[in-house]
Amino acid sequence: MLFLFKVLATINLLKPHSRNIRWGIIGLGRIAHEFAQDLQKVPNCSLYAVASRSQEKADDFGALYGAQQAYGSYELLMQDDAIDAIYIATPHVFHKEHTIQCLNHKKPVLCEKPFAMNVEEVSEMIACAQQNEVLLMEALWTAFLPHFQHVLRFIKSRELGDLRQLSAGFSFAPQLDFEDRVLKKELGGGAVLDIGIYPVYAALASLGLPDSLEAKANFFHNGADSDCMMVFHYPKATANLSCSLIHHEKTEAKFLFEKGQILIHSMFHKPNRITIRSNGKEETLDFGVATLGYSFEIDHFNQLIREGLLESDVMTHQFSLNLIRVLDAIRKEIGLSYE
Repeated sequence: MLFLFKVLATINLLKPHSRNIRWGIIGLGRIAHEFAQDLQKVPNCSLYAVASRSQEKADDFGALYGAQQAYGSYELLMQDDAIDAIYIATPHVFHKEHTIQCLNHKKPVLCEKPFAMNVEEVSEMIACAQQNEVLLMEALWTAFLPHFQHVLRFIKSRELGDLRQLSAGFSFAPQLDFEDRVLKKELGGGAVLDIGIYPVYAALASLGLPDSLEAKANFFHNGADSDCMMVFHYPKATANLSCSLIHHEKTEAKFLFEKGQILIHSMFHKPNRITIRSNGKEETLDFGVATLGYSFEIDHFNQLIREGLLESDVMTHQFSLNLIRVLDAIRKEIGLSYE
């Protein structure tokens, strides 16, 4: 009887939904700190290892979040057999390189947005994941947040009729430090790839690929784009999108339907409230998120690993390809090249 109890206990521990997922983080900047904070709040997973080009930085980060290993080399982390998943939070220009290295070590990869610098790089990453039969997903956290998922379900239900117009923008004015990753062109810095991706994502998720688009931008002296205005044209809808690193504006998303509207309050890309207006009535929904919001993509990715899946059904490879193709088209329209 005791033997049977031990066997049943072992089986229970190995159930797919409860298997502990041990994470590694590569690149230890601001977003990695936020990710690590939320990782601590997700059940059945843990931060096992971190890596930086600086051993001191890795040691400090690891101590802060209780990681068991701290590496002064990305390669050493990739080689660690105890790691089940790797989150890549290095600058944009290194995403392809680091993702492919991890995939070749058979490590499932959650790579921060933008997935890479262009569609050729993203295609290469996906091909590598498929060849190695390893899970790969773009870490565009907004896609997994309850409020945004609710809006997408509302659009699909057509309760307010067809969606006719989307207005979405993302702006903030950082200190003009051109050595900072956000503004440094050689690291992929600039408005479109860093923050413009959020309103572009909102358009693709709600309306799909546009028939055509227009875009106009301004630039910093170093060639990085400082702001961009975009219009996506659809057969029966329009998306007016914007991003700026020089102005403070409301970072909202407004969805106008035939019979009403939905507003995602500022900042629309983070855990948030939505207000639905229809027939002279107004209802505001608060989703009561108790984390920074990264917990939802982490939990989703954990479950993909437990189920042995190679692709997300929320952030599919095809969606990531569509997203980067549109970003490439915007860059071509405004004359922004990273060559």
